[in-house]
Amino acid sequence: MKDLIIEKESSERAVLVGLITPQQNEMKAREYLDELAFLADTAGAVTERIFLQRLNGPDSRTFVGKGKLEEIRQYVEENEIGMAIFDDDLSSKQVANIERELKIKILDRTSLILDIFAKRAQTANAKTQVELAQYQYLLPRLTRMWTHLERQRGGIGMRGPGETQIETDRRIILDKISRLKAELKDIDKQKSLQRKNRGKLTRVALVGYTNVGKSTLMNLLSKSDVFAENKLFATLDTTVRKVIIDNLPFLLTDTVGFIRKLPTHLVESFKSTLDEVRDADVLLHVVDISHPNFEEQIDVVNRTLTEVCGSADKPMIMVFNKIDAFTYTPKADDDLTPRTRENIPLEELKESWMSRMGHDAVFISAKKGINIDELKNKIYEKAKEVHLTRFPYNDFLFQKYDDIAEEK
Repeated sequence: MKDLIIEKESSERAVLVGLITPQQNEMKAREYLDELAFLADTAGAVTERIFLQRLNGPDSRTFVGKGKLEEIRQYVEENEIGMAIFDDDLSSKQVANIERELKIKILDRTSLILDIFAKRAQTANAKTQVELAQYQYLLPRLTRMWTHLERQRGGIGMRGPGETQIETDRRIILDKISRLKAELKDIDKQKSLQRKNRGKLTRVALVGYTNVGKSTLMNLLSKSDVFAENKLFATLDTTVRKVIIDNLPFLLTDTVGFIRKLPTHLVESFKSTLDEVRDADVLLHVVDISHPNFEEQIDVVNRTLTEVCGSADKPMIMVFNKIDAFTYTPKADDDLTPRTRENIPLEELKESWMSRMGHDAVFISAKKGINIDELKNKIYEKAKEVHLTRFPYNDFLFQKYDDIAEEK
């Protein structure tokens, strides 16, 4: 208990700030802020309060209006809050103006994600990719970051190259970006060679929104011990394991999770990681079906796959995970309001748009081991199709094995 108390006391305390706009209603804004709070928790911050304001769009000077900013200022002073995190990207001008009023550390969603990436990166590859993304974020914000650095602040949002580059100017930053890009090109070549050396084995890649259970499923299928945690971006480094289902070997890859409002330059800096997805023969799109907005998360992943990887049209199995955590609230007989996803039981949900996916959808719990055999059968069939296009002479071996399996 003593250790827990010390840990909580050492955590940075923060307020979150978001907007309700014509393009983003209150329900959506609160959902984004809930996700931002999860990001803050992953980074090691404690969210003390959420501030929302209804505007037509972000104020060009201070993001929120003058009255709301004053309300935030009073709260952070009275409660000794050290950090404010905004749900959208801020310009250097906005950060300077907000910081002048609040006199605390100011972060936006991108800088918070970068901090988590910096903390999670373990290998030289991941660290190089994160460092590149940090410098690309830093470049248009030199004035703002230099103000931070003069004050010698540390903690969340202050990790990375900025701490040791106080006198770095724009030219040196550009040189650094150029060098990191060159390093990543070398890494890409090495990774490409590694992929070629794996031979013609079928490649299956786990993709999905962050924190949907990809690493847990990876551990279950490969009988390995990949790091899995109930935090966002628990996995940054690509993990590849050889898996055998029945008589069929294939390579299974765990990849970094996607998220809404993930900056394009950040995704692009992880090109070598995403190349594993590009080179995959089959994708396992893992979905947290217990999440109230899992359909939007599916859209986010599909858009990212299309825009960055060009992989949305690959053979895919939709893996609806966490059925053990799925809940719904039946509507009362006298409730005449339209039903929402929260009112629909799982069995009925399966008969909705999901039923049109044919045999390419499976409902499992990786944590509880529910329906894993069904998933393995689907992976086996998909991987076998790919295998036979490369080794057609193995067809009789599969036929013989399948006949024996049927007899059993």
